[in-house]
Amino acid sequence: MQQLSAQDASFVYLETPHTPMHIGSVAIYDPSTAPGGFVRFKDILGFIEARLRGARSFRQRLVRVPFDLDHPYWIEDPEFDIEYHVRHIALPKPGDWRQLCIQTARLHSRPMDLTKPLWEFTVVEGLDNIEGLPPGCFALVSKVHHAAIDGMSGVEMSAAVHSISPDTTPPEGDDPWKPENMPQVADLLARSYLNNLVQPMRVMETIGRSLPGMGKLAAQVGKGDVSVRNARPAPRTPFNGKVGAHRVWDAVPFPLKDVRAIKDAVPGATVNDVVLSIVGGAMRTYLQGRGELPKDTLTAMAPISVRGQGEKAALGNLVSAMVVGLGTQIEDPLERLRFVHDEAVNSKALTNAVGAKNLADYSQLMPSALAGLGARLYTRIGAANAHAPAYNCVVTNVPGSRVPLYFCGARMVGMYGTGPVFDGMGIIHPVYSYGDTIAISFTACRDVLPDPATYADALRSTFAALHQAATTRPAIAAPPIEVNDNKLPEKKKAATRSKGDR
Repeated sequence: MQQLSAQDASFVYLETPHTPMHIGSVAIYDPSTAPGGFVRFKDILGFIEARLRGARSFRQRLVRVPFDLDHPYWIEDPEFDIEYHVRHIALPKPGDWRQLCIQTARLHSRPMDLTKPLWEFTVVEGLDNIEGLPPGCFALVSKVHHAAIDGMSGVEMSAAVHSISPDTTPPEGDDPWKPENMPQVADLLARSYLNNLVQPMRVMETIGRSLPGMGKLAAQVGKGDVSVRNARPAPRTPFNGKVGAHRVWDAVPFPLKDVRAIKDAVPGATVNDVVLSIVGGAMRTYLQGRGELPKDTLTAMAPISVRGQGEKAALGNLVSAMVVGLGTQIEDPLERLRFVHDEAVNSKALTNAVGAKNLADYSQLMPSALAGLGARLYTRIGAANAHAPAYNCVVTNVPGSRVPLYFCGARMVGMYGTGPVFDGMGIIHPVYSYGDTIAISFTACRDVLPDPATYADALRSTFAALHQAATTRPAIAAPPIEVNDNKLPEKKKAATRSKGDR
């Protein structure tokens, strides 16, 4: 048995019938590279079953403590059945992109069974009419509960069922996995009693570790090195209220070389800054078209992995976060990118001052029973409609493989992401890079984004405007370095004056 951290358990407590808390992906494969040029569902079942040992999440199920007196536990599921977790459907003709988007949204909107291992793979056949793809492709729509993985640890799960060659030979050696018996209620209650006894010491330890960072942050704010402007609530938008039970999904891929060309137009900018600027421009375009664009900048929460080298295979979430302004108040695309870059630099400085790991550890102080009760009450009374949001959306970047990957011998030709939405945050943008492309996907509540194709077009037009500006206009110069002449030694003062006289 292994107990969930408070951060992992929070995703269990946040789960309601309208807010399933799973993340996932939509991978598309060309079966022409597989043995015989095709892939049967029977082949896929055998392929996955032979590789279950590659990730612990595959066969671990959740056991909750009575009345949520303590955080749940993972155990090796004694009733594991792979055919429950791997499903098979097909799109009706013509099998186009719009049909795949609708089917993905339907699959994603359904909550998972929390009494079984928290993952599902759905093979979707019939992708015969998608531009740029050969007929006969199939998709693998995955769902994994956020309590089990974060974006980075989910890479382990993906790596277990992918290879860098079409070879389908199963791994060598015996599978060492063994199921566990279900724990007794008395044992769970005894463990919760002992854990609650030591909780005050955990609180003091976490606070003690964060105090030096708090002092460092206060000093940096006092000197003006760091701004706390993003600590204020975000403006209200249609995306930030109570969400319904239905979802929409779409994804837009971009050439990675063009994204890098855009970032080079602003000194110091990163690929992440470009992605945030594209999202900001799309939200500006979409909300402006509805006449609902706020005057202040919208903000995005961007998760930060605090997973160390020795924690790559660890279950659950090891993440902190930063909040970045998206520059939605700025029309000029390159000026928006520079604004986003400055916001990201400032937000990283804020997070680094306290320590991303320390910020993540604060989640361990959350009382389990109160957390679950608070989440359910928040949803029931519709509290998200009564206060300003902490941020307007989520943008999470998951780096992918630069080399081709294969699943059951079929070559992956596209990789996109899905994510959860919840009351107060009705849209999330998972960003996946694969090969020479980077794709911005979005999952949203259908009530707040009834026209996903319009938003996808806004992403495309924003990217086009950014790319045109970056490649046709002079690069934005870096801000000049100010020299305080009073702090220079006499020899350097003379040299500075001498250069100025030339």
